[in-house]
Amino acid sequence: MRTTETSAHWGSYLVDSDESGVVAVRPHDGDESAAAMGNVVDGVRHGSRVTRPAVRRAWLEGGPGPDDDRGRAGAEYVEVEWDTALDLVAGELARVRSAHGNEAIFGGSYGWGSAGRLHHPQSQVHGFLNGIGGYVRSVNDYSRGASIVLLPHLVGAPAAADVRQRPVSWTQVEEHTDLLVTFGGVRRSNGWVVPGGQTRHVGGALARSAARTTRVVSLSAQRDDAMDGLDAEWVGVMPGTDTAVMLALIHVLVVDGLADEEFLARCTVGADRVRAYVLGETDGVPKTPAWASAISRTPAERIRALAHEMAAGRTLVNVVYALQRGERGEQPVFAGLTLAAFLGQVGLPGGGFTHGLGSMGDYGVGRVAVPLPTFGQGANPVPDHIPCARIADLLLTPGADLPYDGGSLRLPAVRLAYWAGGNPFHHHQDLRRLRRALARLDTLVVHETHWTATAKHADVVLPVAASLERDDVAAGNGDTRLRASPRAVPPPGEAREELWIFGRLAERLGSSHDHGLDARAWLERLYEDWRSTGRAPAGAPAFAEFWETGGVDLDAPPYDDPVFTAFVRDPEAHPLQTPSGRIELWSSSLEAAGLADVAPHAEWREPRRWWGSADAATYDLHLLCNQPTHRLHSQLDMGAASRSTKVAGREPIRLHPADAAARGLADGDVVRVVSAHGSLLAGVHVSDALLPGVAQMHTGAWYDPSAPEVADCVHGNVNVLTPDEPTSTLSQATSGAHVLVRVERYDGPLPPVTAHEPPPLTRG
Repeated sequence: MRTTETSAHWGSYLVDSDESGVVAVRPHDGDESAAAMGNVVDGVRHGSRVTRPAVRRAWLEGGPGPDDDRGRAGAEYVEVEWDTALDLVAGELARVRSAHGNEAIFGGSYGWGSAGRLHHPQSQVHGFLNGIGGYVRSVNDYSRGASIVLLPHLVGAPAAADVRQRPVSWTQVEEHTDLLVTFGGVRRSNGWVVPGGQTRHVGGALARSAARTTRVVSLSAQRDDAMDGLDAEWVGVMPGTDTAVMLALIHVLVVDGLADEEFLARCTVGADRVRAYVLGETDGVPKTPAWASAISRTPAERIRALAHEMAAGRTLVNVVYALQRGERGEQPVFAGLTLAAFLGQVGLPGGGFTHGLGSMGDYGVGRVAVPLPTFGQGANPVPDHIPCARIADLLLTPGADLPYDGGSLRLPAVRLAYWAGGNPFHHHQDLRRLRRALARLDTLVVHETHWTATAKHADVVLPVAASLERDDVAAGNGDTRLRASPRAVPPPGEAREELWIFGRLAERLGSSHDHGLDARAWLERLYEDWRSTGRAPAGAPAFAEFWETGGVDLDAPPYDDPVFTAFVRDPEAHPLQTPSGRIELWSSSLEAAGLADVAPHAEWREPRRWWGSADAATYDLHLLCNQPTHRLHSQLDMGAASRSTKVAGREPIRLHPADAAARGLADGDVVRVVSAHGSLLAGVHVSDALLPGVAQMHTGAWYDPSAPEVADCVHGNVNVLTPDEPTSTLSQATSGAHVLVRVERYDGPLPPVTAHEPPPLTRG
């Protein structure tokens, strides 16, 4: 038996292994907020591992081209030798480049495949494609796609980056904040996750410490959105209606004389127009607490009292990432910043506005003071790009113009997609539409550890080593240590490191990727380059000592200066990079863009689909689709921790007792959940931690379309329900955080769940 320290996006942990493989995984002593890691042991040698290169038989025999059978349940794959697979992939890349140019190649990777600095699939696939002439890329992300585009219009690009990279810290909250008002939850499970991992999970302890001096009010559709230890007051808000509540809070501040007029006049532009809007002078509708209550079901008197409480002391307004993942998702972020400005506390220690506190483990903790070692991606000569959530639009409507950020993008005609380190069947919405889009490709190449839905839609599947099966170094933003992450067990079968795969492909295409170096040599090169260029901490040892001792400590100071301080509160001396140099509560750049669906100020417009819409007559529950608590995204869904949450082998759906009783449902029942876009089977869990009329499911159940006569997914992947519609023409971000559904008992024969089984395989 030997013990190895390794790192994943959910943290640094210990792996016990012997000649049979991984025996156990466990957190470090003292990591009181460690993530649930029970998925790792089951997942590393599960029967769904991809162990040999495999080619879809129809593609192998019929050649590249659009195919409506791509992803068909039961489609056969032929396992081939590595040389055969690499020759096929290199030949197809060469054909597409020669016939259509590199703008016909899409490089897909969402970056969550590995926490390592070398074996980072996004860096690997993008570096390889850049080396052979470039590719169509995606920009932004599913987590913050709307706010990434919006915030530069309001505070300028540098300050918008500060909102993410130097937010108000938990330490500042503890020392200065009287009241934390969070729209959306500060969830413990979100704090487990950091790109690059964490040496120890400290965010939860910092948050609990802050709660000793700071009162927390959580406005959410779920009572348990706020982690234990915050002692948060729960104020119910129906999904998608937070903007209305924020506007009503501003209305109270204005009418009751609580707005900070001096700050608004000195540090913002457009406050007068916002004031006219909330008073109803521009549209005849005063945004009163009673008005907001009718929309949000939040009690009007609680809205009124909360506004007075916020104005009485140092208040921090937090808008979590999930709120902007819905139709018009820019608006809660816009309204949250506007509310904080009317309080006049933006830029004060522990006060003002923050976006994402509680959404990630590194948020509000600190930041690494030096750049970390990175595998370079090179330059991409292809200018074409899309917002990441518009992948189906790209494939279904080549040549179309896509409105984006006040301009437009021409969608190129993509023939080949190369996917590594991501699972669009987890991140993307309306999976029936995604499948139609993938069917339009000539070829889909996928690197995978397991036979996920993405692998089962691929034409060529190349098996890659998992994080436990390769040497790497790891650290996340806000981390305290750059860690050696040595291999714990060998990869199964013929799985290979992506560095090796791309190196062999590059050779076939007349390029170079690994430059003749193996992974250990690359790690030494990256580390020593980092050390010799002065980016490493003073006294960092040579690589051999670093690897032997297991890491080097990093200086990760807390954010000593509150975000915006030097800029927001002194715009004459330090103007923001906005047209006015100040916070733009009325954005001149948005006004100039003239978008029909995004006004220059924060506003409420009824979404097309929400609990108060006409669609609610057919789909009478508002389903929240949030991140899972017992796995990272969809990773290792077959593992013990993830399985422990299943009901009748399906992903659970939480229902309020009143909603369950009205449908004659109880814990353990199986239901069919239907939206305007699809259907699934789920197991019932009854909970009073929800508002009546709200249901909740986690994302990340592996997609299983094996019994379409019963449901589009018999395992419970919520993305068969969610619409593939953008938040707006401004950001083109995802709107998949909630959807209207109806829930009905399913009493028919239960189809087996085949999501975790490999497809039929034959030897070539």
